[in-house]
Amino acid sequence: MPYTEAQKRATVKYLKNNVRRAVVAFYPAEDERWEWLDSQPNKAGYIKRLIREDMERSRGEVLA
Repeated sequence: MPYTEAQKRATVKYLKNNVRRAVVAFYPAEDERWEWLDSQPNKAGYIKRLIREDMERSRGEVLA
């Protein structure tokens, strides 16, 4: 069943009010970093895991 216009509007409204986005730019000198990230099957999950691990490390917590 196709998306109705009301569903589209609701989705856009939800995303606008509840989802935060971050954009990362890679310059030519950072090609190796970009290629590494691009090789990850789940880029967002990979970045979130790195952030979580860094947060735990900075708090002195033990990784589970």
